[in-house]
Amino acid sequence: MSESHFGHEMIMRACFQNGKTKPWKTIELPNKAPVWNDDTQSCVLNSHGRVTQASVKNFQIVHENDPDYVVMQFGRVADDVCTLDYNYPLCALQALAIGLSSFDNKLVCE
Repeated sequence: MSESHFGHEMIMRACFQNGKTKPWKTIELPNKAPVWNDDTQSCVLNSHGRVTQASVKNFQIVHENDPDYVVMQFGRVADDVCTLDYNYPLCALQALAIGLSSFDNKLVCE
């Protein structure tokens, strides 16, 4: 992981098989950078209404070939509730693992 202006930027490398006989291909899935909102005086991501509370743990992962294709988004909807949406090329297990990793070691401390 590398440090970015907006905090920790997650770059995920994933391996996917292209058909039955083709070799595995590694792709990078970078975080979508938030944009400045003059009304709220903060950096925001457009979650299309799925994320309702601001949090430093909110993030979106986009496809390396199409920065408008959100592969996964994770965000807070209540004090103890988060939402996780994912698309191809991630499976449910991969998306859950990425979402849980955003909590770091704080689950054990609370």
